[in-house]
Amino acid sequence: MKKTAMAFLTLFLLLSSGCGASEAVHGETGKEETEEQATETEENKEMRMKIGSTRVQVVWEENEAVDALREIVKEAPLTVSMTMYGGFEQVGPLGVTLPSNDVDTETEAGDIVLYNSNMMVVFYGTNSWPYTRLGHVADKSAEEMSELLSNGDVKITLSFE
Repeated sequence: MKKTAMAFLTLFLLLSSGCGASEAVHGETGKEETEEQATETEENKEMRMKIGSTRVQVVWEENEAVDALREIVKEAPLTVSMTMYGGFEQVGPLGVTLPSNDVDTETEAGDIVLYNSNMMVVFYGTNSWPYTRLGHVADKSAEEMSELLSNGDVKITLSFE
């Protein structure tokens, strides 16, 4: 009888603690999943870029300059008036100073860089200079970038959608 009571008590304690632990784990997991889903939803709101009226897909760098740019664009869309320069790039003032980490850079068509901490440069050709990389237009060829950027000044708009 004593052994049966002891076995029953042990089983009861194991089941009781198992249920409590299970609820706690599921409760925490549910909370983590909710936070992850919120984070994923926020991350899915990617910063978008238009050159004139053409939306382009940008793969943004992960650095302080892009983080600061995102914070600015989250407040309101940013339109940058670009000017052709050198026959291979469009350059425009951001109106703000961003953190920079300039390194000697070989650029190619589609590259987006920060120059002098306050100028955005988008390339339709190549160049070598110290820049902070911001991103790269991933869905346009060199020829398409040239068509978008080599025919006069353009406006570039950054926004969240």
